[in-house]
Amino acid sequence: MSDVKFSPFVPNGTVNVPPSKSDVHRAIICAAMANGVSRISPVALSNDIKATIGCIKALGADAVLENNVLTVDGTNMYKNKTALLDCGESGSTLRFFIPIAAVGNINATFVGKGKLPQRPIGIFTEALPKAGTVCKTEGGLPLEIKGQLKSGIFKIPGNVSSQFITGLLLALPILEGDSEIVLTSPLESVGYIAMTIRTMKQFGVNIQATEKGWHIKGGQSYKTCDYTTDGDWSQAAFFMVLGAVSGKVTVNGVAKDSTQGDKKCAEILARFGAKVTQLDNEVTVEKGELKAITIDASQIPDLVPVLSVCAAFAEGTTKIINAERLRIKECDRLKATAELLNNLGGKVKELSDGLEITGVSSLKGGNVNGYNDHRIVMSAAVCAARSDKDITATFAMSINKSYPDFYIDYNSIGGKANVLDLR
Repeated sequence: MSDVKFSPFVPNGTVNVPPSKSDVHRAIICAAMANGVSRISPVALSNDIKATIGCIKALGADAVLENNVLTVDGTNMYKNKTALLDCGESGSTLRFFIPIAAVGNINATFVGKGKLPQRPIGIFTEALPKAGTVCKTEGGLPLEIKGQLKSGIFKIPGNVSSQFITGLLLALPILEGDSEIVLTSPLESVGYIAMTIRTMKQFGVNIQATEKGWHIKGGQSYKTCDYTTDGDWSQAAFFMVLGAVSGKVTVNGVAKDSTQGDKKCAEILARFGAKVTQLDNEVTVEKGELKAITIDASQIPDLVPVLSVCAAFAEGTTKIINAERLRIKECDRLKATAELLNNLGGKVKELSDGLEITGVSSLKGGNVNGYNDHRIVMSAAVCAARSDKDITATFAMSINKSYPDFYIDYNSIGGKANVLDLR
């Protein structure tokens, strides 16, 4: 296991963030479901994206990456009727592919590592057997499924994870009959569903919103497509917060009209008091006089760790609410975020569904647990911009899950990240 040491610095410069991991997942799956060759660009090979590519290959499709262009051939998708789907640590991969394998009548076994085997899948193990697919599990992974999924009405809660809904949206259109997804609770992470529907449309499949969910017309076919991916607002947020708390940072490649919910970061940092300038495909954030605010995290759960770092330096007490889902991510992110900041000299109170963060002028540095969670380790990196001394975090290479080049980009704007190999 490697640690990483972050030394104090003042960020200044420009970063080109990688393509949206969420967008790339969806594009790869749509391309695999099309009968022919599609090209997706740009694509960066994080561990999560490698897992999704591995799963389409396990089902018979093919994919080759060259010069950041992923060529996907879906001609033989569903050729393999028995498949082992290794989802790594990717919750998106797992929850997208369960219904995708089920509509193909695949005898599939799903496995994973890290915290993924313990993350919730009960929504599918309850809903899919009612529609013809048998699910065998002892409460997590491994999960075995068999039997052709049939069209119908799927009642799904909207406040657990939008990934369950996306999986069904991607899969159900290729069945013969029409289907309905009916929400049994208010939808959270709305932006991710909008992203799914937009991507599907570019591959020739249409979804109709209803008063309580979505109508999915059956008998549709995915068409091949040359697809251009979005820059990742979730990853941009780390550099944006660096600018907000110290210095000035410009992030290139993030579209102002993106469907990604995490583009909300620009608005939230402006509310904190940072100086935010947003153009069509870039955003610049400069340090301002930060004041405490209240953040409803129901639509932006992935931003909570790094926005908490911003709150740590805002005058007054910031409240983050409606973030209970963070307890079932790669780690309990509410606990991990509170521990991260408190261990460094911050003032954070952990609540059942959020955090209360009282601002301080600076952090003292020290050693922190990265919890093998990419967003916790990258948030520790942001803390260094207002730390009196070095910060050392465990699980340095957890960044490979989503952003393998993070340390390179971080150091390019003045950061001082030094990976310490302790094996």
